[in-house]
Amino acid sequence: MEKRQFLKLTALVGTGTALLSATPFSAAQPAEEEKFTLPDLDYAYDALVPYIDAETMRIHHSKHFQSYTDKLNAAISGTTYADLSINDILKNIEASDTAIRNNGGGYYNHRLFFESLSPSAKPAPEGNLKKAIKKAFGSVESFQKQFSQAAGGVFGSGWAWLTASEQGQLSITTTPNQDNPLMPFVNERGYPLMGIDVWEHAYYLKYHNKRTEYINAFWKVLNWGFVEQRFNKL
Repeated sequence: MEKRQFLKLTALVGTGTALLSATPFSAAQPAEEEKFTLPDLDYAYDALVPYIDAETMRIHHSKHFQSYTDKLNAAISGTTYADLSINDILKNIEASDTAIRNNGGGYYNHRLFFESLSPSAKPAPEGNLKKAIKKAFGSVESFQKQFSQAAGGVFGSGWAWLTASEQGQLSITTTPNQDNPLMPFVNERGYPLMGIDVWEHAYYLKYHNKRTEYINAFWKVLNWGFVEQRFNKL
């Protein structure tokens, strides 16, 4: 499978229009008939217990993430998107390109989500990221409260994000379904540093309708070291 490589960002955030581009997650070139592949996890499905159960992780990764990957490959086959990186697909996608929008977003979002989790997670941000969080939100605790409220307030299925501008300014935003802040038609664009999946498939087996408990558990397995590395690439 691919070796992990963190994204690099070049961004122009202007008045009403924005250009976001980044290198692919991996420099490896997958086979032509299967451009995007399901990445292995760096940990076992049961490694995040008791915060996320093994069966949820197995289904989420091997079924949902796999499905988005397969459907993305099918959707881009024979189109102008076929030779683009996932980042370039997302920054050029049109809202009407439903299959590519949903499955391209699903692929990118899930890859970021799973890579940001760890059984030996760094428990708190440090360095420049911590300074940026304090500047934007007052404190790390205030940020976590605001982020949790945003995630809990997503109606139906979607995501909550911590994003950065080219200048390193942080903000919290949400998107419905599998949209994400790289897409040109979302309400607030930016570079995703981290995101939480609040589709029910991410938590229902363990937490049922108690999304708030799932969000609280998310902080226990979020690897701040991963988030810091993304921020430091800006």
